[in-house]
Amino acid sequence: MQLRNILLILVLSLLAIFAVLNWSAIMAPMPIYLIFTTIDAPLGLILLAITALLAVFFLGFMVYLQSATLLERQRVMRDLENQRELANQAEASRFSELRAFLETELQQLHAHNQEAQSHVETRMAQLEQALNLTIEQTGNTLSAYIGELEDRLENNSGKLLP
Repeated sequence: MQLRNILLILVLSLLAIFAVLNWSAIMAPMPIYLIFTTIDAPLGLILLAITALLAVFFLGFMVYLQSATLLERQRVMRDLENQRELANQAEASRFSELRAFLETELQQLHAHNQEAQSHVETRMAQLEQALNLTIEQTGNTLSAYIGELEDRLENNSGKLLP
């Protein structure tokens, strides 16, 4: 139990004990002056009744405040849960967008890689053909030079021997 509730129960208990012990004085009739008239009534009973009415009023007010606070808390919790759900959905949406973006980028990189690989293969084939042609031309040139040298040697050796 909270200290506030214990204090309230203690004060009300002391008030009840005081009223029981002084009941004869509370019930003693006295002249009570109202604004336009005077009546004979027990002043202690009237004051006790007013105190009881005020206690009931404040108790009702306290119940109203606590229930309003509880309802507001429930509304805030519901709103918080809705916002949390929206945030989770937004995060899931961002993850799916990121995944789609990464898949697109990977496909583009794969396509670019395939294109570069085919370009390199084409270029290698061209270089291989050019190298083979150069080797063949070099071989033909060497054969021609060797043939020319043989012809010269034969021409020169025939002139030396006779």
